[in-house]
Amino acid sequence: MFVDAAQFLLRTAFDLLACALFLRFWMQWVRVPFHNPFAQFVLRVTDFAVRPLRRLIPGFFGLDWASLIPFYVAELLSVLGSYWLMDYPFATAGAAVLPAFLLLALAATFRLALYLLMGFVLLQAILSWVNPFSPHAALVYALARPVLKPFQRLVPPIGGVDLTPMVALIVVQLLLIAPVSALERLARTLV
Repeated sequence: MFVDAAQFLLRTAFDLLACALFLRFWMQWVRVPFHNPFAQFVLRVTDFAVRPLRRLIPGFFGLDWASLIPFYVAELLSVLGSYWLMDYPFATAGAAVLPAFLLLALAATFRLALYLLMGFVLLQAILSWVNPFSPHAALVYALARPVLKPFQRLVPPIGGVDLTPMVALIVVQLLLIAPVSALERLARTLV
């Protein structure tokens, strides 16, 4: 019972940090203006990890690696901490299990990123129905646009109703089921 509670707290803490780091990366990638309060919050929460890394790791290919690397490291620490709490024999397993844990962390990173993208799409769909003129609408639309845009080219509105959020959610769910779960299964066989 204690182990379950400790794992929950550990995963929650690292996942919240990882979410903030992914949000920082995603907001920079989609060019969200950082003058809104939510973006300022994300910047302040993640500055401790990103600012020192910016001096060492420049951006490549238009990606903010100083945000992506701590995002991955937070998920790696979450995976390692969970296995440590389950009394995994790290000392006897040796370095041979390191690739397995790196793959598990990669699967967890992809899973969390896809869940966040699903959340952006859901928020955008709900906001478009409930209050499309909300002051937060521009931020939510900007976060969801890269996910929805490819589907909006393929699926026209039917009777004035945009079905692309539903199509996008189905495709993201398929990504979670097929490649991400396969990666996780592969990693678990190596542990």
